[in-house]
Order: sequence, then C-alpha cells, then structure tokens
Amino acid sequence: MSMEKTVLVFGATGQQGGAVARALRSRGWLVRALVRDPAAEKARALEAAGIDLHRGDFSDSASVAAAMSGVHGVFSVQPSSGQGPVHGISDEQELRYGKAVADLSLAHGVRHLVYTSVGAAGKGHTGLGHFDMKTEIEDHIRSLGIRSTILRPAAFMEMLLLPGMGLDRGTYAFFMRPGQTMQCIAVDDIGKVAETVFSDPERFGGRTIEIAGDEMTGNGLQDLFSRAAGRTITYHRFPDGLLEQDRLLGRLAELVDDGRCAGAADIQALRQEFGGLLSLEQWLSGPGRPLFEAALEAPGGTVALR
Repeated sequence: MSMEKTVLVFGATGQQGGAVARALRSRGWLVRALVRDPAAEKARALEAAGIDLHRGDFSDSASVAAAMSGVHGVFSVQPSSGQGPVHGISDEQELRYGKAVADLSLAHGVRHLVYTSVGAAGKGHTGLGHFDMKTEIEDHIRSLGIRSTILRPAAFMEMLLLPGMGLDRGTYAFFMRPGQTMQCIAVDDIGKVAETVFSDPERFGGRTIEIAGDEMTGNGLQDLFSRAAGRTITYHRFPDGLLEQDRLLGRLAELVDDGRCAGAADIQALRQEFGGLLSLEQWLSGPGRPLFEAALEAPGGTVALR
C-alpha cells in the first residue's frame, strides 16, 4: 500500500525530515519535499533519491498548499526558534507555521498528520519559547479532529557530539550531573519510528509518543567515550558560572534537573513496538563514529550549543 501513497515531508533537507524521507523511501513510499531552492546541493540529493521536490517555504502558504495537494500523509517539523537568530525564525513564526501546516492538512483531506515535537512539551510552561511553542502546536493539532500522531524525541545523539564539548582536551561537558540519567535517540531512528507510524495509522493515530533509544548518566558517558577514544575522557557538568552567565544553557540544565528535558520514554516498550532502536554504544561505533572522531579533534568552547 505504501507504494501507492505519498507523504509530504517538511524539513527534508534537515536532520529529522531527512531521516523520515529516507526511511519512507526505503520502505517504498512516495515522498514529496518542500524546498526553498531545488537547485541546492541537499535538494538535488533528495531528488536523486527519488523524492519529488516542490519549491516553497513556510512563509508562502500557497506553496505549502500546492505541495500538500493529493498527499496521504504529512510529516510536520518546523525550524526551531531555539536555533538562534541566524536562522531567522522567531517563536511566533514557529507557532504560526506549525499551526498552518496542521490547518492546511485538515483542509486538504490529509489522512495522517505526524508532528515531531520535543520531550519537554506538554509538561507545563518552561519559559523557553522553542519548547512552549511546540506545546501550543500540539494542543492545536489535537483540537482539529484530524488523525494525528505526535512524536516527542529525546535529545539527539548527534547533539552530544557537537564540536566544542572538550573532547579534544580529554574532557566532556554536558547538562546532566555525573550520576543523573538523560535519554537520547539517533536521528535515523526518528525516521524509522515515523515510517512505522505512517504504516499503521489505526494503531498510532491519536497517540503522543515519547521516543528514545537509550539513556545514560554523565559517568556512563565518561566510560563510553573513554573506551571509544582509547584514552581517558573525564566528564563534568557545565560549570555553574557558565550556566549562570548563559540563561539558555542554565534553563536547559534546570529542565534536565526537574526531568522535563531528561526524557520520559519507555525504551523497552519502544523496542518491542518499533524494533531495534540504536543504543548510544551501537550508534557511536556505527553512524556516529565520524562525528566522534571529528569532535575529538575540534577545539573550542561550549558556544557550539548555540
């Protein structure tokens, strides 16, 4: 049946959308992507993989509507307002775009809308717009009566290996305390989960699913990274001075402490429902290995998180 159905994937040139597009194509789905510039390198790579490109962007509702015409499903992800001003999107824009995709999906008779949110959504006001906007988008989707599934991914494994975390100096800093647990997921597994959801709308429609492939403590990261590097890597939480100075990092640390950014997925149940999701160790020895090796050589401070 997937061979006869098309899914419109937003953000297909990015991490989550790209993973979803690849997973759908690998299982025989027809995939359509909304792209700003079909001649751009990433867009051409999508086209080479058999993905149908439609020119447009979120700010042009007519282009979104045209891309949505006749599709069976929609995968909705917006540029996060938490990525900073370089991406040119505000909290209000993220909210407006997320609601617009849902409204247009309903208007065009889309049979299944899958929205990717964030683990901190739906758990009370956080004070961070790129989380709170997603809560509002979730609520709007549920109010429409369209068949929908909301995915709440944990922290991306890829995010753990951004340059500037200290690995080049034999240290590693992140948000959790040494003995504190935090969940994570490989981006490709988000694609795997989304494809499974589209394949069984009766089973997954109406659900909100927290997703993660593994969980780790700071001490666990220290052991894993030391083994992978073949030398000692010492873990510590981001320094208190930095967390006090940088309000975003400080608030994220607080949300890890109170559990909202630590992850709440039932990983064992997810493995039974979606098959093998990568553990951090598996990911690090496979698709994550080039990122790890690059991070071992990349100097700099924690500004990479911004």
